Amino acid sequence: MNKYLANIIFIISLIFFSNAYSKENIMILKLKTGDVKIELFEDVAPKHVERIKKLANDGSYDNVVFHRVIDGFMAQTGDVKFGNSSSKDFDLRRAGMGGSDLPDLSSEFNDLPHEKGTLSMARSTDPNSANSQFFICFQTAPFLDRNYTVFGKVIQGMEHVDKIKKGDSNNNGAVTDPDKIISFKSL
Repeated sequence: MNKYLANIIFIISLIFFSNAYSKENIMILKLKTGDVKIELFEDVAPKHVERIKKLANDGSYDNVVFHRVIDGFMAQTGDVKFGNSSSKDFDLRRAGMGGSDLPDLSSEFNDLPHEKGTLSMARSTDPNSANSQFFICFQTAPFLDRNYTVFGKVIQGMEHVDKIKKGDSNNNGAVTDPDKIISFKSL
């Protein structure tokens, strides 16, 4: 009887801790058209996930614009320096050139593909320059695989991402009067 009870307790605790772990890696990105549920992949990009969670839960992404949106490719956001529309430093012409005050991250390239709904870190030509900016893929983009750090995926609400205002295809996706993140928080 004790062995049976011990097995039940073990199974219940596994279920509890699995749910706790999975909930801590679920984020809600609130857009003007609705909520987007995102799963973070801490197992393949632990430092990037840690950074995204910190900035999101500190409110750093709230009111940050989608400054570069290329139809059929991706929507880029996350410039917490120049892209925050409620900040004194907001400058749409410079959005995409800034980041957080935290140090840049070393790459955590992995084998996860860039497909519809993938979240991946933006960076300069230096593979170790990711900081706060990220993008969400509208479609599969295999040329990015193993060259950018995939850290998450949209698991619900991709229809809201698809409605983000698109940029000028003749100007590298620059967006005038861009949509913004209303809030980005852990579940």
